[in-house]
Amino acid sequence: MIEKGKTYVVMGLLDCDSIAYAIGQVVEQWGGNVIYTVQSERMKKIFFDRNKQWAQEDKDRLNVKYCDVTVEAEVKQLFDDVGPIAGVTHSIAYANPKTCLGPELHTDAIEDLKQGFHISAASLATVARYAQPQMTEGGGIVTLSFASQVAFAYYNWMGVNKAALEATVRALARRHGKECVRVNAVSAGPLSTKAAGAIPGFEELGTTWSKISPLPWDPEADKLEVANAAAFLMGPYAKKISGQVLYVDGGASIIGGELLPHERP
Repeated sequence: MIEKGKTYVVMGLLDCDSIAYAIGQVVEQWGGNVIYTVQSERMKKIFFDRNKQWAQEDKDRLNVKYCDVTVEAEVKQLFDDVGPIAGVTHSIAYANPKTCLGPELHTDAIEDLKQGFHISAASLATVARYAQPQMTEGGGIVTLSFASQVAFAYYNWMGVNKAALEATVRALARRHGKECVRVNAVSAGPLSTKAAGAIPGFEELGTTWSKISPLPWDPEADKLEVANAAAFLMGPYAKKISGQVLYVDGGASIIGGELLPHERP
């Protein structure tokens, strides 16, 4: 699944509940070396250092670097510093919940829309641009998406950004294939994280999944299943897979309407 002894960069660490942390743990279990990134020292202090659920020794053992993906120079410096790598996970997204999410789609907050697109979609291209030179033997870049082919209540512009992210995946897969760098996305079901908690209507998504997922879906425990898929796509067993969206959502994406009572888990 993962090449033992190789280095993998997992971007978007917030706390021990984040998807990035789950992915990094799977990579380590398979023998990979993990470098995590956090947006800034301030974010690390707020969400990482002050987290009481996490033992200090567990925090200290992580290799954490800072990188704001909207600052190109920081992305370049990160990959200049890390040396040879075999894979990257881009677990980064943001849209102002007050203006880009919620009951109303229409908004006058154009700058917020631009910021959301930059962080959630365009930044993947910046990451790929500067990660690729360090992937001298090829490798895998993976990002995290969510149900971009349908429109959910409240999700609004983040749904638009996820569709743009998946289009970026395809464009990058075409661009970097000649360098044997693969670019894919994992489209996960709803997962309980600090970031997800800021999404208006997130609890309703959990209720929705109980009606449309043919397999049981646990927003907490199934982070591991999403992490396993991301690790697979970064590793050598996926060396001929590129430009794809792998759905790890309990099968919800293929269901028309709701499950009938006799079909539910």
